[in-house]
Amino acid sequence: MLPFLAPLLEGFWGPFRLFGSHLVLIGLGVTVSSLAVWWVLPRVWMRLPRDQGKPFVKEGEEAKGKPTGAGIVLIAVLTPVLALVLPPSPQFWELTGCLILAMLTGYLDDCREKPWGPALKGTLDLGVALLASWALCQGKDMTVWWPLFKGARADGSFVLPVALYLPMATVVLWWTINATNCTDGVDGLAGSLTLLSLFYLGGFLYGIVGHVTVAKYMILPHNPEGARWAVLILTAAGALAGYLWHNAKPSAVLMGDAGSRFLGLLLGIAVLAVGNPAAVLVVAPVVLVNGGSGLVKILLLKGFGRLGFDVRPPARNLLNAHPSRAASEEEEARQHAFIRLLHRYRFPLHDHCRKNLGWSDPQVLVRFVLLQALLIPLLLGLLVKVR
Repeated sequence: MLPFLAPLLEGFWGPFRLFGSHLVLIGLGVTVSSLAVWWVLPRVWMRLPRDQGKPFVKEGEEAKGKPTGAGIVLIAVLTPVLALVLPPSPQFWELTGCLILAMLTGYLDDCREKPWGPALKGTLDLGVALLASWALCQGKDMTVWWPLFKGARADGSFVLPVALYLPMATVVLWWTINATNCTDGVDGLAGSLTLLSLFYLGGFLYGIVGHVTVAKYMILPHNPEGARWAVLILTAAGALAGYLWHNAKPSAVLMGDAGSRFLGLLLGIAVLAVGNPAAVLVVAPVVLVNGGSGLVKILLLKGFGRLGFDVRPPARNLLNAHPSRAASEEEEARQHAFIRLLHRYRFPLHDHCRKNLGWSDPQVLVRFVLLQALLIPLLLGLLVKVR
């Protein structure tokens, strides 16, 4: 709205022209969204569903009874702020609709006393990811660039046919949704790691691929919409910062699946807006290792199970579990060595650090954030320079 009004208002007072500046819109969006979420959350969280607790997760009972599903509040506050600061763009509102849909699939699960099964959740995530992929490409071939390789164009890019882009983008989005969701288990962890990623992505879109001179110097394809993407991503990051104020340990409110699925989809959309799908490994390395490794473990165990191997976890890993769900010490000794190795490490990785290494929640949060903060600039430098 403001970018549209800026030329009209400039005649009344010259400084109104600043509403046409992307940098001013970013600052305004971040400030308004963060303060609005910070102010609104305590006034509505008593209406949110309550967390059911996780009896098989270390300290999981601490969350029982706390308000959860705060992602619905983030979206409810973020949407009017985006309407204020975003330049008119049907594509951006299509993607905002996908973000709302991802949030709703998580919120409906948060409201249930018995959560949905993994198959249903995965299918819903896949559908949302496919819709978002279509909104990104609009049914057209897309320009992408890859690390270490240069395309035939002067900017080192390739044209990826829509038939290849759609499945590739859908996989990236599905993976970021679920990796972020798996990382949500320690107060402030998923939000803090995602916040770092979003600020780096927003800066990259605004100052590098969105700047024609810098993009040309870096031999990267210039994205004329880069600054607009930065407004969207950084305004959402501001809303996330407002939530994290109340989510610091001991948290007063939890984002739930409503928040983690929304953030995961936003992270994937921002990565694809950069034009390099492999950038997800650069801007969210700890998120992918922490949450994504758990997904790999599940897929491996399911694969071994279908081949007839005993993949049950040791009884010591499942407190008060039915004997049929766990392997005794004798049965564990007869399992394949690789399966025993998989069960030796808990996933998501933050659970392994808490249970096996004895880290406290604040130690997990600070150390994981430090690792991501150190890795992102190093990997980002390699991404754009080693080509």
